[in-house]
Amino acid sequence: MEDYEKVYALWMSIKGFGIRSIDDSKAGVERFLIRNPSTSVVAESEGKIVGAILCGHDGRRGCFYHVCVHEDYRKHGIGREMAVFAMKALQAEQINKVSLIAFTNNEVGNRFWKSAGWKFREDLNYYDFTLNEENITRFNQI
Repeated sequence: MEDYEKVYALWMSIKGFGIRSIDDSKAGVERFLIRNPSTSVVAESEGKIVGAILCGHDGRRGCFYHVCVHEDYRKHGIGREMAVFAMKALQAEQINKVSLIAFTNNEVGNRFWKSAGWKFREDLNYYDFTLNEENITRFNQI
């Protein structure tokens, strides 16, 4: 939680990044990290947070949320290093599979995951149901 303000500032610096009003609030992230205390990761350069992954699991499957690397630090292996760290943390908790959701129009992210060997699933449909209409996603327009 000590990195929350810097991570939030990173999220806000990325064009098209979606921030949820409740889930991504300080209280929402704290709730997530209490439930998943050892699987998330940040990347730092010269005291500045330049990348982050919120990572957690439900006891069966892991999930990456809000994977990001500051634009100035991309293509240096930071995203890959963070992903490997988070996957090893999941394995240490006996989690055998991890997934993520990337928006269709997130060309940079989708290229990254495909190049990193993640499998694009064409055999399923993704559904969600909003339980709290106040938890609004806003996309950065920077």
